[in-house]
Amino acid sequence: MKAMILAAGKGTRVRPITYIMPKPMIPIMQKPVMEFLVELLRQHGFDQIMVNVSHLSEEIENYFRDGQKFDVQMGYSFEGKIVNGELVGDALGSAGGLKKIQDFSPFFDDTFVVLCGDALIDLDLKAVVEWHKAKKSLATVVMKTVPKEEVSSYGVVVTDDDGRILDFQEKPSVEEARSNNINTGIYIFEPEIFNYIPSGEQFDIGGDLFPKLVEANAPFYAIAMDFQWVDIGKVPDYWQAIQDVLMGKINNVKVPGYEVKPGIFTGLNVCVNWDKVDITGPVYIGAMTQIEDGVKIVGPTMIGPNCHISTGADVERSVIFEYSRLSDVHLVDKLVFGRYCVDKTGATIDLQAAALDWLITDARHPNNAVPPL
Repeated sequence: MKAMILAAGKGTRVRPITYIMPKPMIPIMQKPVMEFLVELLRQHGFDQIMVNVSHLSEEIENYFRDGQKFDVQMGYSFEGKIVNGELVGDALGSAGGLKKIQDFSPFFDDTFVVLCGDALIDLDLKAVVEWHKAKKSLATVVMKTVPKEEVSSYGVVVTDDDGRILDFQEKPSVEEARSNNINTGIYIFEPEIFNYIPSGEQFDIGGDLFPKLVEANAPFYAIAMDFQWVDIGKVPDYWQAIQDVLMGKINNVKVPGYEVKPGIFTGLNVCVNWDKVDITGPVYIGAMTQIEDGVKIVGPTMIGPNCHISTGADVERSVIFEYSRLSDVHLVDKLVFGRYCVDKTGATIDLQAAALDWLITDARHPNNAVPPL
């Protein structure tokens, strides 16, 4: 069966991470979030996968290639152009990206699934497809029911008693929300959906295609499913996702490495004197990372590979990306990525601009950073 992963967005709400990697490549315990989606599709029999790419497209294509190592077939549709020898992304919108593929050659010739490339899910895709076909639906939206007080963070789907979609509300207030079923960005389509999508235009699934289907009174349905859906659309979402993985709250995502002490997992060849550090799990420490004597780490915390945590550093409930060197710094509820330190609300500190770059550096540089006078 055939599927599409939407991977062309710039990921502006997950900056600064997406300055150097596309959102689908953001790692969940050292594994790109999109890889979990590919595995889910394969598990449910979707072994022909198209991916639209734009922002930092080569990162996705170079990792997944043609899908052989994941036991699927994968192809890519680039949205953008070359300017002065550089690839410049110019995304066509989620529906426009689908249409470009279909205009090139009619790949989608039967019922197909569309997934956004920035969420962890454990959905039974086969069950959704069966429901979609039983309804003789042209398009089906997979919904998730959330507490009423959370609806203002999502797109709300309004249906009748038979599941037919009547309307959408984009991030309504709690008082205005007509439903507490939200759009998860998981869709089932029939090939006839392309009759509603113009060629060569920016066209969005949620903002453009779906209102058109409602207006046309097309057979357009939604189903609320009980499944785990972990969105990493924003920095706080990502920080919380890592916390939840370490605490064992996310299905199908395990902490990698070896459990060297209760709740403490490591990759290969970690350099640490366990008798001279204070580490409280759950904690993951990546391969070839050095933890100096006297360091304190409180979980849930993830420290990536090839890091160097120096004496005097305290790290609590934080996410530290690879090749980070932490000097005399106390981090609580933070995400460290390159020259940036981001708190769990998404507020970013540019370490160079704040003259704090001697505290957090690249572990590949000589360790000669000293505090400014």
